[in-house]
Amino acid sequence: MNTNEAKNIGEIYIADEVVSAIAGLAALEVEGVKAVAGKPSENFNSKHAYKKVKVQVIGAFVYVDMSVDIKYGYSIPKVTRQIQEKVITALSNMIGLTCKEVNVKVVVAPDAV
Repeated sequence: MNTNEAKNIGEIYIADEVVSAIAGLAALEVEGVKAVAGKPSENFNSKHAYKKVKVQVIGAFVYVDMSVDIKYGYSIPKVTRQIQEKVITALSNMIGLTCKEVNVKVVVAPDAV
């Protein structure tokens, strides 16, 4: 990704892996999320976990695809909507990107079965 906020002093490059990590960590902040991409929340910081959150950056726009495991007893529509809102806000605030889509797939983490 290339953002050119300060044309006179140089360019800023943010790796897609950083965008993925921000999206995944933002999702984990939502109450009711057990895991992102099949990784339990306490393990999301592992060095390859971000690869499970797919991002596509086109100019100043980003599209996110992620899978999450929702804790039992929580409203899936409510939690997934909160995930979308949290990811959009985090990417806007931290990187300055406009998030066009956050596609959330609800799955069961391997340790939950």
